[in-house]
Amino acid sequence: MNTSATELASLLCSRLCHDMLSPVGALSNGLELLADETDPAMRKQCMELLEQSARISRDKLKFFRLAFGAAGGFGDAVPVEESKAVIEALAVDGKKIELNWAIEGPSLPKPAVKVMLNFAHIALDALIRGGSLDIGAEMREGAAEIVVRASGPRIAFDDTIGKVIEGNMAPGELSSRTAAAHMIALLAEETGGGLQYKRTDETLVLGAVLPQPAGMIG
Repeated sequence: MNTSATELASLLCSRLCHDMLSPVGALSNGLELLADETDPAMRKQCMELLEQSARISRDKLKFFRLAFGAAGGFGDAVPVEESKAVIEALAVDGKKIELNWAIEGPSLPKPAVKVMLNFAHIALDALIRGGSLDIGAEMREGAAEIVVRASGPRIAFDDTIGKVIEGNMAPGELSSRTAAAHMIALLAEETGGGLQYKRTDETLVLGAVLPQPAGMIG
């Protein structure tokens, strides 16, 4: 399926707006409550709500910057600690998630970071009852290899997203819900690499191999 850059960009913007609506709305509500409230205890609760909403908004924007944007200021590679901090912030949403890391080297190429972050987001969404999230990445023979594994008592995963990840999207399957998966599938295709997934009732595994341009191989 051919998709214009404009269509994909508009769908990713729709996704961003959808995900930001809740924390920004909570900020607005908190400010309204704070303006009318005189009880010290209630004002303290309002401030806590505002701080929480501001933190969630900040964390989501950091994720979008690295997962969808150009991530200016990092050059061709992004420090691993920056990527880990973004994923750790996403994992703190009320569900009990155990994060395990196996990432070699101090940094990863930007395309690999985009794929890893989007894989992590998909995997976290699948862990509706909590569980563990294992993230591994390394550079091997001029290519970035990434594996993200979600394990839990129940995996909620739409196989349509899986088909999009593998580049098998059918007409009508591109939406704001599948746009991120389509973006990283295009990214993998551009690098000459590929993405794949495998799921069971209790496990979802997402994998990628992304060859790097000769000038970026250290």
